[in-house]
Amino acid sequence: MKIYHNLSEFKKLDNAIVTIGTFDGVHFGHQKIIKQLVEKAKADNGESVILTFFPHPRMIIDPENQDLKMINTINEKAEILKSLGVDHLIITPFTRDFSNQLPEDYIKNTLVDNIGTKHIIIGYDHRFGKDRSGNLAILKAAGEHFGFTVEEIMEQDIHDVAVSSTKIRQALLAGDVSLANDYLGYPFSIFGRVIKGDKIGRTIGFPTANIFVEETYKLIPGDGIYAVTVEMESEVRSLESEVLNPKPSTLNLQPYKGMAYIGQRPTINGMTRNIEVNIFDFNQEIYGQDIKMNFLKFLRHDVKFTGLEALTVQLQKDKEATLAFFNG
Repeated sequence: MKIYHNLSEFKKLDNAIVTIGTFDGVHFGHQKIIKQLVEKAKADNGESVILTFFPHPRMIIDPENQDLKMINTINEKAEILKSLGVDHLIITPFTRDFSNQLPEDYIKNTLVDNIGTKHIIIGYDHRFGKDRSGNLAILKAAGEHFGFTVEEIMEQDIHDVAVSSTKIRQALLAGDVSLANDYLGYPFSIFGRVIKGDKIGRTIGFPTANIFVEETYKLIPGDGIYAVTVEMESEVRSLESEVLNPKPSTLNLQPYKGMAYIGQRPTINGMTRNIEVNIFDFNQEIYGQDIKMNFLKFLRHDVKFTGLEALTVQLQKDKEATLAFFNG
């Protein structure tokens, strides 16, 4: 899959089969639409193109609203779309100027002149252009003029996509990663860099790697303890910058089992929300390393204990529960 970070980087195709959307989560509902796109491109001897936006349009239109969190970072989304067989991913910088285009200008400039759209698969309720005044009827009329066809995604499929996205976010915020993963079709993950903490975990026999997630828009699951797998890279780099500023590199991911903690560490009167992971059978220094945590099961809610001794006893129980999960 080829990735473009601006429409100006994209070379117009002879037979582009296109769909448009944010596709946050790239869950089962999205995957159904993308499979439809890829199959249509193969049937028509064309090339599949996904046009997405970064930042998310709502972050630009309503910048004061800090509640919007994304299931995927832009890199995570790209990795999943690549696995689904998409030929081209255009990550368009979303700006107010872009949103203020007249629908007719957007269709001509972006879909026709830039991409070379011959067929577009789009939802019945898709809106675009200034004041979101563009709609399916305008798109179909333009298709007759410019020579592209429009395929409407069924209302039920659009409903399923919206419902699934909402349920995934709700499940993650509640800590129910098992339900979220059922909707996603893959394990929810967090990607971040290992930073130095206060090393309290080492003193009680449960050393943890403290994870810093650079992308503030990334949704973080509810507080608690989770069974996770950890993937570690052989060289330190940011996958997020890799998508935004591509450079060649070789990944060497190694999976480990572990238990993750999300919370403010009430037992030691913590003041900030931490993301930590105790990696089983692992004792290397990994400060500055980028790691990926895949969330598999919620074990328990965050609790304030009477002291470190009581916390240590519970952490041993948590580890036993995590190992029991992995052992089936």
